[in-house]
This record gives sequence, structure tokens and C-alpha cells, in this order.
Amino acid sequence: MNPKDALHQFFGFESFRGSQAAIIERVLGGGHALVIMPTGAGKSLCYQIPALLPCSDQDSKAVTLVLSPLIALMKDQVDALRASGIEATFINSSLSREERERRYTEVAEGRYRLLYVTPERFRKPEFREVIARRDVRLLAVDEAHCISEWGHDFRPDYSRLIEIRELLGQPTTIALTATATPDVQTDIVRQLGLRPDEIELFHEGIERPNLRLDVQEVWGDDEKLEHIVAVHGRHAASTGSGIVYFTLIRTLERFSELLRQRRVPHVCYHGDLERNDRRRIQNEFMQGHCPLVLATPAFGMGIDKEDIRFVLHAEIPGSMEAWYQEIGRAGRDGLASDCLLLYDEADLTTQMEFIRWSNPDADFYHRVYDFVAHDHERATAFGLDWLRDQLHAKHKHDHRLETVLGMLERYGVIEGTWDDESLQLDVLSALPDELLDRDRLAIKLRRDQEKLLALVRLIRHEGDRMDFIREYFGQGRKLAMPMDRP
Repeated sequence: MNPKDALHQFFGFESFRGSQAAIIERVLGGGHALVIMPTGAGKSLCYQIPALLPCSDQDSKAVTLVLSPLIALMKDQVDALRASGIEATFINSSLSREERERRYTEVAEGRYRLLYVTPERFRKPEFREVIARRDVRLLAVDEAHCISEWGHDFRPDYSRLIEIRELLGQPTTIALTATATPDVQTDIVRQLGLRPDEIELFHEGIERPNLRLDVQEVWGDDEKLEHIVAVHGRHAASTGSGIVYFTLIRTLERFSELLRQRRVPHVCYHGDLERNDRRRIQNEFMQGHCPLVLATPAFGMGIDKEDIRFVLHAEIPGSMEAWYQEIGRAGRDGLASDCLLLYDEADLTTQMEFIRWSNPDADFYHRVYDFVAHDHERATAFGLDWLRDQLHAKHKHDHRLETVLGMLERYGVIEGTWDDESLQLDVLSALPDELLDRDRLAIKLRRDQEKLLALVRLIRHEGDRMDFIREYFGQGRKLAMPMDRP
């Protein structure tokens, strides 16, 4: 079977698009690839097709390992592959212990051509033991921008890719993402332990012609409301859906009330909702029962809906990358869709504040760690609110504590759960040097501020905004040599 036969037999397509065929040919030949391809352009096929084409009889038990941070998407992807007759599965924290152990056994016995896991799974000795029994012919790193701490969604476990590749026997590797600046592209290559001459860049560009990008400067809620109502009205007769993004929950709730007064049907999605409510709203949206969702950025991870007709940002996002990723959820069916950013200069203050709270300094890391490690009993008993009091971090939008706990978990310093009532944490190791390096943390803060500034510059740009976006994401550039980072 050749790639085109596999494409037709398993996926029902007659021909490849863009660089898909060239990427697949390189991967099948043992060459590494970095793929930057717009959302909906078919990145997944670039590793799914090679996974189905053993190069020899000895490859019949080979497995393609897919690293992805998106637990919410794994089940959907695996279900779709199984429906096409492809042996695939996932292993992540959503499974019961019994089901996880059953899949471990099946993987060890040679089942499955495709296995989806998060990079955090490599912390588990039992998984490392299982995967060591398999021939991992291809390693696919999805959402590869998460490798880079200079990206907009850094996952520390992605920075262990060199170690992971060594454990797997240095397999052919394909890294894929929809958005990566030149700095992030270079960092991806470095974090993979490769030289630029060992990996080929396939940059499909970032344009999606069916997306109509627009920016409107507004002053106050009244003008924002009129734009939201107008965009919703233009698409009210369609069968698709729309998303309006807000930064703050209180702003979302205020606009929800204003839309109710206008009799505009909608639902709300944000982090203060109960988990079951969030799941219910997401399912209803996916099934087409919610024509309009007001949401914080938490809504969208795991959303793969073809007929989203508009994505509107009622407040400026935190970075160019975040904005472009969020509008990428629109128009995946190829039909025309609107992407409107409403810019009120007053909203900048909120995002600047968020950037400060998402970049704790070394002293704050020290203080949180000392409480968790040395005042464990009281921290466990009284929860986050008590800990915030001790840290003098009672500002309403000061999320430094949650940021620090999240980073400590991602670096393997702690494990457990936490909420406003209690903390159930185990301390596993000391603070890593990366979280105590003042120069490094200062550079990270400045980079985040520059990402927001880039979005403001796009808004102010008087020329072709797509030219500005292409330049920002480095379209047409070659991979540079890895840069030394402090």
C-alpha cells in the first residue's frame, strides 16, 4: 500500500493537499520535519498516513507515538480513527486505573498503530517500561509550540523532548503546529535535540482565505454590544455557531445580561461554572444546540467544530498567538466566517495586569514552596484562600498562586489537587533552577509584554494586516541556528 492508497482507503480522500505528500515522503524516508500549517489544513494526516505504512515485515508491530497536550481532543481523534478501521488508542488521566492498566497491557503486547499520550505520561515509570517494549518508529509532537517557553502555551514537560527521544531510541520525529514565530521555530528544533540541517521546515503559511479578519476600535460597552448584536444578526439564519470571547468573567456576565435584554439567545462558559455544567455546555455547542456562546479563553481547547461562523473578541487577547489560535476555530468547513476584534484601549490595562500575575518572580516561587513544603498541615487544612492571605496576594485578579502551583506541578515538584477549600499536595522535589533564575524570569515577562504589544501594533497597522501577520510568524523564512538562552 502506498500513501495515496492509504489516504483513500482509510480517510476517503482522492488526493493530498499542499505539502502533505512531501511531508509524508520525508517522514517515511526517516527524515525529521517541522510542519507549520493552518488550522484545518490536515496536519494530522502527515503522521497518521506514515503510521499505517510499515516499511517492512519487521515494522508490523511498530507504533507511532503522538504527544499532545489536549486531553479533550484525544478521545475524538481516536474515535474517528477507529471508525475508519485504524487501530489507535490514548492513555491519559481521564481513564480509570483499571482501564489505564488494561491499555498498558495491550500496548505492551503489540496492539495499536497509533498511541496518543500527553508528555506528562513519561513521568510514570510504568508507562516508560511499557513503551520501551515497543518499536516507536515515528514520534509526532502535536501543538509543538508548547515546547518553547517563548511560545504562548509553554508546557515544561515538552522541554524533556531530548530525554524522551533518547528513551525511544531517537525515532524519526515530526513536530506540528499552526502558529510559531521564528524564535519559537528555532527553539522547537533545539528542544528536540536536532540541528537545523537535520530537520526540514514545511511552512504552509498562515492564511485561511475563508476567514474575514476585521478590527474595530470602540469606546465603552455600548459600542461593543452593538457590534456583537450586529455580527450575531448577520449569521442568525445560518446553521452554524458563534463564539464571543471575553477576558474577565464579570465582563462576560455583564454582557450576558445586556444580550438577554435584547432577547439574543446564548449560553455562557467560564471557569467558575461547575465541571458538569461546563461539559454540558460544550457538548450542546458541539451538537449545534447553542448558536452563541459567551466564553473566556478556557473555551476552545478541545473544540473541533466545523461550522463556527464567527469568532468575536470583545476584549483584546493577551498575545498575537492567542488571538490567531482562537480565530482559527472559525470556518473549519472552508466556508466564509467572520473574525472581529473589538479594541478598546482601556482593556489594555487588564491584559498588562494579567501578564504581571502570570509571571511570578523568584521570591514568590520561594514563598509558595516554603509554605507548601514546611507548613504543609495548615496549607492542606485551610486551602488557597488561607495561603493567599499569608502571601499578601488578595488582589481580585492576582493569580500568581495558581500560576506557581501549576508550574510546580508541570515541573514535577508537586502533585495533587487544590481548590478554595483545601490543598492535597505531595512535595516531590526541590525548586528547579529555571524557576529561581531572576534574569530568565525577567526576560519571560518582557517577552509576554512584547507579544501583547505586537497585537496592538497589528491593530494600529495602516497597511495590509496579513503582511504584518506573515512577518510576525516568519512566513517564508528559513530555520535559524539555535540561540543560547540565559
